[in-house]
Amino acid sequence: MKAVVYREKGELALEQRPVPQIMDPMDAIVKVKLAAICSSDLHIKHGAVPRAVPGTILGHEMVGIIEELGEAVHHLKIGDRVTVNCETFCGNCFFCKRGYVNNCSAPGGGWTLGCSADGGQAEYVRVPYAENCLDRIPESVSDEAALLVGDVLSTGYWAAQITEIQPADTVVIIGAGPTGLSTAMCARLYAPSCIVVVDISQERLNFAIEHGLADVIVNPRNEDVTEVVEKLTEGRGADRVFEVAGGKGTFELAWKIARCSAVVCIVAMYEEPQVLPLNEMYGKNLVFKTGGVHASSCKEILKLAACGKLDARPLITHRFTLDGVMEGYRIFEAQEDGVIKVAIAPDNGA
Repeated sequence: MKAVVYREKGELALEQRPVPQIMDPMDAIVKVKLAAICSSDLHIKHGAVPRAVPGTILGHEMVGIIEELGEAVHHLKIGDRVTVNCETFCGNCFFCKRGYVNNCSAPGGGWTLGCSADGGQAEYVRVPYAENCLDRIPESVSDEAALLVGDVLSTGYWAAQITEIQPADTVVIIGAGPTGLSTAMCARLYAPSCIVVVDISQERLNFAIEHGLADVIVNPRNEDVTEVVEKLTEGRGADRVFEVAGGKGTFELAWKIARCSAVVCIVAMYEEPQVLPLNEMYGKNLVFKTGGVHASSCKEILKLAACGKLDARPLITHRFTLDGVMEGYRIFEAQEDGVIKVAIAPDNGA
């Protein structure tokens, strides 16, 4: 089968690989119908994910059809159309029982697909702990509407949930990439009075306004973000701030525009260390929440998609076959042509 492989720092390639086989009774083999390129894949390419293993097939965001099941999988059936969770988790360890599935302590638990174990930018993928990590897609939800459920929609949903947005809050989201826009989409569920989206790409900011994901947009190249936020909040600062950009100076911006006793959620994955100037922060009484997504809400997100409350289809702006995937990576990395999210459709008869 064809597969996108992380060869070494700075190098990806489309290779021929064997179709994966069942290795554990809790496994499933899924025929991939759609996969997506994620910014985390670029972090791997750049060498910013130390646990990423060279030679691994990339991809942790996908939907497909169950092709084969291990003998210990009883609540799924061959032919089910499913989303694949970006994390694999046992469901039984200390962390899983508390919903902290990113920290699953079982062998192969946490974020492994497309990082240290072969992922889904391929024609087929082996999914461990299948009963936990696969969710049936409702008939009314298309493949494209379900594609982002397992990762960026889960990330946005998790971030909005842990930040405890209150009705009428002023929310600022730094970064209008796919994860930032997914976060904005999920923040809407909590009825904030104003969502402010910040980015240096005017094209992405316009996209956010056009699709109802922002009430106010700010391009730091043209406006002072702090001044805009202070004007909106009578000088207090934002009630909730999401740092989703991971760029130079964006962490500092996040805590500076937050009001006293605000919650700042660090969603971004940084490629460089950040400075936490506690002496400057003292007295602001900020609460920081950070870390990898606990993607344990896929069933709830699919229900919200089925009833029209969440629709991530507009975020998919570019589509390629596996044969054209390297061009997809080039466009995604260069941020050309208004790219938000790139979908890949393997030519496997799915």
